[in-house]
Formats: sequence, C-alpha cells, structure tokens
Amino acid sequence: MAARILVVEDEEKFARFIEMELTHEGYEVAKAFDGRTGLELAESGQFDLVLLDIMLPGLNGMEVLRRLRRSSSVPVIMLTARDSVIDKVSGLDSGADDYITKPFAIEELLARIRTALRKTAVFGEAKILTVGDLRLDVGRRQCMYRETPIELTKREFDLLQHLLENKGLVMSRETLLEKVWGYDYAGETNVVDVYIRFLRSKIDERFGTKLIATVRGVGYVIRDE
Repeated sequence: MAARILVVEDEEKFARFIEMELTHEGYEVAKAFDGRTGLELAESGQFDLVLLDIMLPGLNGMEVLRRLRRSSSVPVIMLTARDSVIDKVSGLDSGADDYITKPFAIEELLARIRTALRKTAVFGEAKILTVGDLRLDVGRRQCMYRETPIELTKREFDLLQHLLENKGLVMSRETLLEKVWGYDYAGETNVVDVYIRFLRSKIDERFGTKLIATVRGVGYVIRDE
C-alpha cells in the first residue's frame, strides 16, 4: 500500500510541483494551502507523513506542529525558506522529524521522506524497551514508571529511546547529538546535558531512581540500579 503524504504549502504552484514528483514516485498525495486546513487533515490520522511549510496563512507552520504534537506522532518534515539555526532548532524541538530549506533538490526531499518513513515502520512494530521499572513503548510513544505515565517531549523520548536501545553502553555526547539531533545539527553540544537534566528530573528525581548515570569525560549510560 502506497504511503500517504500531506503537503501543507500556501504556494499552490510549488505544492503542485511537489505533488507531481511524489505521485511519480508512487506516493498518494493530498494538499492544504493554509495552516488550519493542514492541521485538521494532519490530525485525521489518514497520512503517513506531513510536509509542512512554516510561512502559512491562518496558523503558521510552527503553531500547526505544536498543536499536532498534542495528539499525533506522524512524521513531519518542515519546508521553509528560512535557514537560521534558531528556526531549525525551534522546529526540531517543537517535534519536527526533519527540516529542509528551500530551494532544495527533489532528490534530497525524496531521500528524507524515505528515511522518515523507514523510521516510522520500525516504530510501528511492537517494541518495548525497559530498565528497572521504567517501560518505553516505542510504537505507542508512551513512557511509564510502574503504572505512572511520564510525559516526554519528542526530543526527550528520542534521547531516552536511544539510551535504552544501548542499555549498559556509555554513549558520548557527540554520538547522542548525531543519533538524536541529526548529523547536521549546528547548535551547542551542551544541549545533550540539558536534555539529560530534563530526563533526570522526570524520572530519577521524581521516582527516586538512579537509572541515568554520567561517565565523567565520556558521556551517559542508562542501566539497572
């Protein structure tokens, strides 16, 4: 069954161009030309991936993304003419899976779409990661400590997932940046330390555990107490 992609883009000629290219590649495509319509369609659960422009009438792309992430983990690739690090970090931290700056080669967009869909296919499988009484349901994007749910942002979830997938192995900051934030992340490396603090606050400090350990001068590891 062909993957269904929603293109939310107010430049109709550009949206039509993307639609033609994606259709040629075998995808099913729908379009929305404003933020409110795009959000409504994205929340319907009918799509496997969303291409979302930032500059949209009605609701801008960042607000669409923030609202969408309250109810859906559908992969989102941001399309924008903006190329600042702040915009990229804001989009990624709001829950975007990837970010591509206009103008771009269609081949690059297709490659990013394939990567995002492959990740979704893996996440869609029954995959439960555990350490002690902590349980991470990757398919449902849920985190529990015993019977208590833990609310995590997308970035916190991805970081915790990567640590759990490598339970017992020490992960360097550089490796975590590459695997969780992406190889082309251009921000400060201390962002890893910041998000580790977020996780410790929500898990170790809240439940009195010591699951996330620091290996001085190297990085971080998650392991049974």
